[in-house]
Amino acid sequence: MANVGNQLPTQAVSKPASGKHGNVLPLWGNEKTMNLNPMILTNVLSSPYFKVQLYELKTYHEVVDEIYFKVTHVEPWEKGSRKTAGQTGMCGGVRGVGTGGIVSTAFCLLYKLFTLKLTRKQLMGLITHTDSPYIRALGFMYIRYTQPPKDLIEWYDGFLDDEEELDVKAGGGCVMTIGEMLRSFLTKLEWFSTLFPRIPVPVQKIIDQQIKARPRKVAQKERQEDEAAFSESGRQGERRRSRTPRRTPSPRRSPKRSRSRSHHRERDRHGPSFDRELERERDRQRKERDGKDRDRDRGDRERQWSRSTDRNQDRRERRRSRSGSRDRRSERKDKERDGGDDRSRRKDRDHHKDRGVERERSRDKKSRGETDDRRHKDDRDRHREDRKAKRSSRSRSRERRHKTGGEEKSRKRERSHSRERDRERDGEQRSHKRSCSKERSQHQRESSNDQSKHSDRRRSQSTE
Repeated sequence: MANVGNQLPTQAVSKPASGKHGNVLPLWGNEKTMNLNPMILTNVLSSPYFKVQLYELKTYHEVVDEIYFKVTHVEPWEKGSRKTAGQTGMCGGVRGVGTGGIVSTAFCLLYKLFTLKLTRKQLMGLITHTDSPYIRALGFMYIRYTQPPKDLIEWYDGFLDDEEELDVKAGGGCVMTIGEMLRSFLTKLEWFSTLFPRIPVPVQKIIDQQIKARPRKVAQKERQEDEAAFSESGRQGERRRSRTPRRTPSPRRSPKRSRSRSHHRERDRHGPSFDRELERERDRQRKERDGKDRDRDRGDRERQWSRSTDRNQDRRERRRSRSGSRDRRSERKDKERDGGDDRSRRKDRDHHKDRGVERERSRDKKSRGETDDRRHKDDRDRHREDRKAKRSSRSRSRERRHKTGGEEKSRKRERSHSRERDRERDGEQRSHKRSCSKERSQHQRESSNDQSKHSDRRRSQSTE
C-alpha cells in the first residue's frame, strides 16, 4: 500500500507478466485518480475544456497535437485564478486542498493521456519528442505520477543533463532545463501548489545517492557565456589602459615662493610712491575701524537706554494693569454679590415656576389617569356586555339546536313508529294471505281426495 500526500488511499498494482521491457506499462497507485490531488482532479473532471473539447480526441496523436498547440506551462493552475499570497504553514491553499481555481490545460491533457492507457512505446515517443519541450515535460510528469518509485531513476537517467529549456510557470518567469526539472521531480515533493506521490524513504535514499554520485555537467551555453564575459572584460581593460596616457611626474612648487617673488617684483616696478599709498590706506582703514567702534558704543548705549525706558514703561503698564485688574476684581465681587442676590431671587422664582409647572403636570397626569381609568372601565364594561351577549347568543343557539334536535328526534321516532306499523301491517297481511292460501290448498286437497275416492268407487262398481 502507498499513500499519496493529502490524497485518496491508493492501491498498489502489480506489474503485468510482460515485465519491465514489455510494451504494457504498469500502473502504480490508484487506477482511477492517477494519484492526483483530489482538488485538481475534481476541477479537471468538471472543466468544460476536458468534458467538451478533449472528449472528442480519441487517439494518441490527436492528444499530442493538442499539447503542441495549447500547452504553454506545466503549472496545475492558470495565472491569477488561485490566490495563495500570504498563506503559510498548513493552510489549505498551500497544501492544495482549498477552493482551487481554473485548472491548466497541461493537467487536463495529462489526465487525458492517463485515460488513453499509454504503452511503453507511446511514452518513449513523448519523452523523446522533438517538436515541443512541453510534450516531453508532460511525458516525464506522467512517469512521475503513474510509474513505481523504483523505476523513476531508470526512466530519468538519460535525461538528467538535458539542456533543452522551457518555461514551467504560468505567465512566464521560471525558465529551466529538462534536466533541472527532472532533478526537482526526484528530490522535491512539491510542484508549485500541488504534491507528487510520495517516494518511500529507502528508495529516496538510493535516488539521492545516485544523484550526488553523478557530477552535474556544465551546459555549453554557460561555458560560452562565461568565455564571452571573460573576453569582454579583458577587452574593456585593454581599452581603458590605451585611453589613459602615462604622465611624467612634475616637480611641485611651493606657493609661498611664488607669492613672495611676485610681491618683490611689484615693489620694484612701482617704487616708494606705492609704499606711501599703502600707508595712507592703512590709516584710513584704522580711522574707519575706530569710527565704527565709536558708533557701536553709541548704539549700545542707546540700546541700553531704550531698553531701560522700555523696561520702565513695561513696569508702569504692569502696575496699571494690576490696579485695573484689582478694580475689576472688586467690581466683579460686587456684581457677584448683587448677582448672587439676583440669582437667588431668580432661583426662587424659577423654583416656584417649576413647582407650578410640576403641579400642573401632576394635575394633567391625574386627569389623564382618571380619563384613562374611565376609558378602561368603559372598555371593561363593553367587553363584559359583549361577553354576556355572546354567551346569551350561544345559549340561545344551543337551545335552538336542542329544540331542533328534539323535533328532529321526535320526527325520527314518528317515522320509525310509522315504519314499524307498516311493517306490522305488511306482516299481518302476509300472514293472512298465507293462511288463506293454506286453507285453499287444504280445500283443494280435500276436494281432490273426494274426487279420487268417487272415481275409485266408480271404478270398483264398474268392475263389479
